[in-house]
Amino acid sequence: MLLYKPDRHLSANIQLDGSKSISNRALIALALAGANPADYLSRLSTSRDTTTLLRLLQQPADATLFDAGDAGTTFRFMTAYLAMQPGKQLLTGSHRMLQRPVGPLVAALRELGADIEFAGETGYPPLQIGEWHLPEHKPVVHIEAGTSSQFLSALLLIAPYLPQGLELVPTGRLVSRPYLDMTLRLMRYFGASASWEGESIVVAPGRYTPRQLEVEADWSAASYWYAMAAFAEKAEVNLHGLFKDSWQGDAALVSMMQRLGVETDFHSTGIRLYKAASTPHAAFEQDFLECPDIAQTLAVVCGGLGLAGLFSGLETLSIKETDRIEALRQELKKTGVAFVRLPAHLSKKSPGKTFYLVEGKAQWNDNQPPEFATYGDHRMAMAFAPLAMLHPVSIQHPEVVSKSYPSFWNDLESAGFVIS
Repeated sequence: MLLYKPDRHLSANIQLDGSKSISNRALIALALAGANPADYLSRLSTSRDTTTLLRLLQQPADATLFDAGDAGTTFRFMTAYLAMQPGKQLLTGSHRMLQRPVGPLVAALRELGADIEFAGETGYPPLQIGEWHLPEHKPVVHIEAGTSSQFLSALLLIAPYLPQGLELVPTGRLVSRPYLDMTLRLMRYFGASASWEGESIVVAPGRYTPRQLEVEADWSAASYWYAMAAFAEKAEVNLHGLFKDSWQGDAALVSMMQRLGVETDFHSTGIRLYKAASTPHAAFEQDFLECPDIAQTLAVVCGGLGLAGLFSGLETLSIKETDRIEALRQELKKTGVAFVRLPAHLSKKSPGKTFYLVEGKAQWNDNQPPEFATYGDHRMAMAFAPLAMLHPVSIQHPEVVSKSYPSFWNDLESAGFVIS
């Protein structure tokens, strides 16, 4: 796909899709409650991840094969959900999914009485899931929290249906804490008792009570519009469906992008983005441990603006849809921008942190637009697309955006981008 913007003026009025993170958690809670999500959820995400989860949850009770495709959240949530269902099921996914670790989640579920076996390589999908043997006492489960917060969320979502509830103890460095807090807020919204008690999360036995929920729009999707605004000379963008009191950690975008020259006003239906009168900061530093899904966007913004960027908290990026750290390095290099891991001795003031540096300003060959590979990763396509505000770009396999933002290219056309 060739993509370009004839001018650097950005004007758009966009109804963003519902957050797939909130949507997927709500679907599991309502499925456990035996409720029809169509009766309770408005603005449910239309992303492939969410439609896949909805399809799996609607499969017949005697179904034995569940294919999550490339949807990581769907696979992890379904692992815990199916472990509590009668019968035997095989849960599998795409080739990339079979390379993504799931061992810590399986080990924790086994502690709770789940019958799960690895049908292929130990520690990885596919999984053979049998009948659950529910514990008679209140279980205390320790789980390593540095791989994926989705492991913890999967356990928490089913915890009210354990006879004695659950005490979950995250160990190690907790990644993506806001996603965990989102899970707890949603559980409480549907009537569960779940909260932090010191270093543990305690969930009381009970059940979910279905109620109406308007799914907030996706702040991760909003990040690409912030990037376009950062590259624009003039910008006036209305994004509908975002709340000031957000459940999503990616709402940290508001303060991040203010440092990069984009201001945010909240109004009754969402937000308005516009260019700040002041110039962006000369450099950008951010720990993305709590919001890793927007790291790619910010790396591209730094490269496009020519700002030095110092990034940390990227530990989970290498096990996403692709190795996003290596993918960023390869694709930014096509514009002359470096994305490099700094030597360990340079981070002695922050032990335990690994730092990455974005350095250089995007350079263009007028005779040959850069062609960005997407590695089967929706966020690679959408993170690099905003560079079309500065110069024509080519995006390989643009259809990957359907995983989280199916209408992305249509929305860009409505904002004046030319696509061929």
